[in-house]
Amino acid sequence: MNTSLSIAEAAKATGLSPYTLRYYEQIGLIAPVDRRGGARRYGDADMRWLEFLVRLRATGMSMRDMQRYAQLRRQGNTPASLAERQTLMEDHAQRVEADMRVLGETLDYIRNKIRIYETMRAQKKRT
Repeated sequence: MNTSLSIAEAAKATGLSPYTLRYYEQIGLIAPVDRRGGARRYGDADMRWLEFLVRLRATGMSMRDMQRYAQLRRQGNTPASLAERQTLMEDHAQRVEADMRVLGETLDYIRNKIRIYETMRAQKKRT
């Protein structure tokens, strides 16, 4: 498939605003996007990269780390670039796993609270 999306279409597909897409380009998170008639056109590779960035952001990766990763990616698959990208991903995976543990514990707490309310409501119905 050879996608060519306008900025509005790319924004809708990614859930990012056109402003955010322009900002990401400005700060180097995405490479300058091809233009036709002055309008940005996002191809398949652009959309895959944006999907990756959206996932990183959704998992709490800092903009600084995302920028560093993008910079390393542009350097190509040199041993140094690959090693640092892997380290960035490993560090981030550890943070996400820690966040998931905390969220799991919090969810257990919330579910326990719900059970308490269910018990209290059931007791009220009996009286």
